[in-house]
Amino acid sequence: MDARDTELKKELNATLQARRELGEEYESALVDSFLEKVDQRIDGAVERRVRRQYAEQQMVSARDGRSAGATDSWGERFGFGIVSLVLAVPLSAIGAGVANLPGLIVTWMGIVGINVVQAARINPALFGRRPKSARGGDWEG
Repeated sequence: MDARDTELKKELNATLQARRELGEEYESALVDSFLEKVDQRIDGAVERRVRRQYAEQQMVSARDGRSAGATDSWGERFGFGIVSLVLAVPLSAIGAGVANLPGLIVTWMGIVGINVVQAARINPALFGRRPKSARGGDWEG
């Protein structure tokens, strides 16, 4: 039981005590007064919950409103480039060893293709596409 429940219980006890002292003719006014206090408590609790949910929705919409590039850090892009180059060396050796020049060309086409897809994912405007957050809606053609 928290402090608000304890305080409400005290209010109820005070109302019942006042009824005993004042008699039944004031019962309606005492009950109305107590119910008004309960209504104020409920209104306050509902208002706090609505504010909290509204703030949470604002935070979620602010996170969703960011472009895809805003969530990717420079370090992630740099790391992807380094890993791509490091893996290019053994992949080139394997491709050239298995199929000579055509194998080397296919290997490098794959490496370049993967990097182009990564660049398009990070920066959609680079290839003439609009980011998802700038689109009008799902019904746009």
